[in-house]
Order: sequence, then structure tokens, then C-alpha cells
Amino acid sequence: MKKIIKYIILDILKNRIVIAYTLLLLVISLSLFMLEDNPAKSILGLMNITLIIVPLISIIFCTIYLYNSNEFIELLVAQPIRRTRLLSGIYLGLVASLLVAALVGIGIPILLYSPTGTGLTLLLTACGLSIVFASLALLAAVLTRDKAKGIGLALLLWFYFSFIYDGLVLMILFQFADYPMDNTMIGLSMLNPIDLGRILLLLQLDISAMMGFTGALFQDFFGSRAGIIFASFVMLAWMILPASYAIRKFRNKDL
Repeated sequence: MKKIIKYIILDILKNRIVIAYTLLLLVISLSLFMLEDNPAKSILGLMNITLIIVPLISIIFCTIYLYNSNEFIELLVAQPIRRTRLLSGIYLGLVASLLVAALVGIGIPILLYSPTGTGLTLLLTACGLSIVFASLALLAAVLTRDKAKGIGLALLLWFYFSFIYDGLVLMILFQFADYPMDNTMIGLSMLNPIDLGRILLLLQLDISAMMGFTGALFQDFFGSRAGIIFASFVMLAWMILPASYAIRKFRNKDL
């Protein structure tokens, strides 16, 4: 598996897409910090990049790379290598590349300009979302053999978690406005990794007071140590479950 991970990382470095992605994040992050005297405002601007651009690039890049590596994967499947180890190695190589891009592109500016708890939370959120959407990309690539359908499914997943899900939650809130929705709101926030990361970042930025009763509810739950631990386990589940299901599906898939 180590040889596969090493090969994937070297292959990704050769096509220079991740290098360009890293430089893009680095330029945007440095620009935001240099243009604003208040690091909190820069973190807020960088949060939008983290919650929208990072998941999009992660899921699209991983999906396209997996489809472009079909011949390589089929060649290795014919060798005495377990399928689970093969796909796990490819997945870990992709994740390692995305994590390096996030740590360099976002981590270095944060360490230079805002080495605080908020900055660290932003960096961890970027890394977490990179892994989550790499897992979703792996799932999309395994579920369908057609490249166009796979990329379309990946884009649909990103669009759903970024925009559609929030609209559905608002619709539910309006429909059941007369009922207590406290625990339901916390539960719904767990079903979207982007929303989960957004809530944790907003609470770190002390903007929860502007969110009214809902903000107070989130502050009470996610502001506690137990809430943070629980949210971390939920994010970890988002990282592991899609990839685990994809690897198990690939093990019995007819290539």
C-alpha cells in the first residue's frame, strides 16, 4: 500500500494541478490577510473559501483523477494485490495531496497572521472537508462506471451540501415553526459536513449572538467540550463511512 500511495502522490505532483490549487489557496489567503488590518475579518472571508472552494476542488479533482486512472487500476487488479488495499492506497494518496495543499495554502498564512484558536479551527475545517469530499468522490467514482455520470454525481453532491440542503432546512423550519425544533436543528446540522464546519467557525468568531435563539442553542451545545467531541466524531464519520462503503463496493465490483 505504501508504494501505491507514493506513486499516486508522485503522479499528482507531475500533473501540477494540486500545485496550482495550493498556490491559489496561498495567494487568496495571503491577499485577504494583507488587505485587512483585522485578522477576524480575514478569517471570515477565508471561511467562505474554505466552505465553498475547498469542497468543490476536492471532489472534482478526486473524481476526475479516479476515472483517468481506470486503466492503471484495472492493471493492478490483475496483479496479486487485494482490491481493498489497492483502492485504499489510491484514496490515501489523494487525501495526502489535498491535505498538503490545505496545510500549505491556508495553514502558512494562518500561522503568520492569525495563530489563534479560530485560525486553527479554520485550518482543521479545511482539512476535514478535503477528506470528506475526497471520500464522496471515491463513492461517486465507484458507483458509476460512466465518467460523465460520475462527475455529474460528484457535482450534484457538492451542490446539494453547499446550497440545496440549507434550502430544505429552511423549508422544514417554516413548515414546523409552531413546534419546538431545538434538538431537530442540532440533528439536521449533523447531516451536512459543510454546515457543521460553518457552525463551529461562526461560534469561534463570536457571531452566534447575531443568530438569535438558534445561535444561543448552538453555542450551548457546540460550545461545550462534549459538543465539540461529538461534532468531531460526526465529522470523522463523514470522512470514513463514504470511503469504507466505496471500498467494500469496489471489492465485489465487476470491472
